[in-house]
Amino acid sequence: MAQWRNGNGMLTVTDAGGGQVPGIPNAPDTPAIPLRIAATYRARSRGLLGRDGIDGALLITPCGSVHTFGMRFTIDVAYVDRKFNVIAVRTMKPGRLGLPRLRARHVIESEAGAMQAWGLRPGARVRIVQEETDRGR
Repeated sequence: MAQWRNGNGMLTVTDAGGGQVPGIPNAPDTPAIPLRIAATYRARSRGLLGRDGIDGALLITPCGSVHTFGMRFTIDVAYVDRKFNVIAVRTMKPGRLGLPRLRARHVIESEAGAMQAWGLRPGARVRIVQEETDRGR
């Protein structure tokens, strides 16, 4: 997708070749994870600040690093490159500053522990589908 917009979408996780993630029992079809997309400066700056949790995940794009100052809960952070390959996954407690990832183009955030359950780990690939109704806003 060339141009991201704020809105909703769905996230799926596969292995590097687009198949089932090894060690995840719910296959061959991987579940779609609800996704909120933050693409404007204002939405990216706000992120998950002020929230008590999230159902699904948040995509922040473009983004190469995050912080958890002002966060109310521990989060999982996945750094994703331009081809949607997962570079690194970190768990961050509130009040931390994440190191920038030079190859990262997007960051996915979720509640701590969710990414492990989804099979989202380094070497995995994510697929993001933005809802049509949110385009053009």
